[in-house]
Amino acid sequence: MKQTSFEQHNRPHWERFTEQLLSLEQPKAKAADTTLFTQDYRRLCQHLALARQRGYSTHLVDSLQHLAMRGHRQLYRRRGQFLAHLAAFILADFPRQVRQHWPFVLTATLLFMGSLLLTGCLVYQFPDLIYAIVDPEQVRAMENMYDPDRSRLGPASERLAGDDWMMFGYYIMNNIGIAFQTFASGLLLGLGSLFFLLFNGLGIGAVAGHLSEIGYRQTFFSFVVGHGAFELTAIVLAGAAGLRLGWALLAPGPLTRGEALKRAAQASLQLVYGVLLMLVIAAFIEAYWSARTSVSSTVKFAVGAALWLLVLSYLTLAGRQVRDAPV
Repeated sequence: MKQTSFEQHNRPHWERFTEQLLSLEQPKAKAADTTLFTQDYRRLCQHLALARQRGYSTHLVDSLQHLAMRGHRQLYRRRGQFLAHLAAFILADFPRQVRQHWPFVLTATLLFMGSLLLTGCLVYQFPDLIYAIVDPEQVRAMENMYDPDRSRLGPASERLAGDDWMMFGYYIMNNIGIAFQTFASGLLLGLGSLFFLLFNGLGIGAVAGHLSEIGYRQTFFSFVVGHGAFELTAIVLAGAAGLRLGWALLAPGPLTRGEALKRAAQASLQLVYGVLLMLVIAAFIEAYWSARTSVSSTVKFAVGAALWLLVLSYLTLAGRQVRDAPV
């Protein structure tokens, strides 16, 4: 292709990329159209490589090189800003959001943990009650999963060690599904979130009570104690975010319900982002640590206690250098 045809064909792309650069180079430029900018930057680099390969004029090569250098600066500056925002969210913004929504977090904790502990105690005292809550086939499956004679614990008791990464993906999808269900159902005036908090609490409590009653207490609790710090806390926070949505619909105050829901959704999503991160961590621990029987129960309980202390300290103390705002 001749240089003239090459320039005529690609000049619209270069002009659009130049306009994006001018916008991004402004001091208060917004991080918009980043995907489009990245695509155009890659196309420009391809054009630059073609211009050099085909021996086009120095003027064209230099102008494309100049645009590529400007694009490179903006691309990696944006990436640096993203990482900085991510770090700020993890280290301060997310735990502050949890504390700012403390009424909903407290309500969700009482619903979930209260139903879990109460059901666990009842099933432990009245063993036949488990069959009124959990299907008999599921009960047998749970007994098999946490049999002390198994070489691997949990839902993947028969897997190979090399399948850990597959179970990591399975745990992520399963846990995120539960969390999203608990959160999104808050749109039903909060009743959906309330139901799923109680439902999950009843299910987990019933299984815990049954396995404790038949003598599998050590294998079960040594399995869940590590990842439970992140997973159970994430379920509570997902429920709190859902209750926040429901409350906006029930008590919008001076706002219209639509406006109140919009504001509540913006605040709740900050909790959900943190929930997703916690579930990824929980899935990693569950896949690579919890199921191993080569580690003694004493070590697992010690690590689990440390993780619970870490999570609770993080949510209550992190980000306090900036005063928490009211909900």
